[in-house]
Amino acid sequence: MSDQKPTALPAFLEGGIPAGFPSQAEDCVENSLDLNELMIQHPTATFFVRVSGDSMRGAGIQEGDILVVDRSLETVSGKIVIAILNGEFTVKRFISNASGVYLVAENSRYPALKIEPESDFQVWGVVTYVIHKAE
Repeated sequence: MSDQKPTALPAFLEGGIPAGFPSQAEDCVENSLDLNELMIQHPTATFFVRVSGDSMRGAGIQEGDILVVDRSLETVSGKIVIAILNGEFTVKRFISNASGVYLVAENSRYPALKIEPESDFQVWGVVTYVIHKAE
């Protein structure tokens, strides 16, 4: 993370922006919105990583997206994580159940990876936000 001071930006979020019928914009203005404050709970443990590949597209994660990753969070089954498996970084859904521990892609072209006892495996961090450019 950078040592730059967070920048608060003007925001139009109070009450939300309707996705149905339009409302008057001047009724929705908040003072400001700091994206660092919104998305980063633990600054010293939070990192940004860029995605390559399409194995998580079913979770709304696309090639080139930026993931906000918090290394201080507990790994819980069902969460999307950045993991290191046999020396390689990957982003997958972490699943832990009675049959084992798995890293599961959100694209049917990729099989689930079962974590075997002899695997060199660690969860590097938990994905908290996905940032991608609107098309």
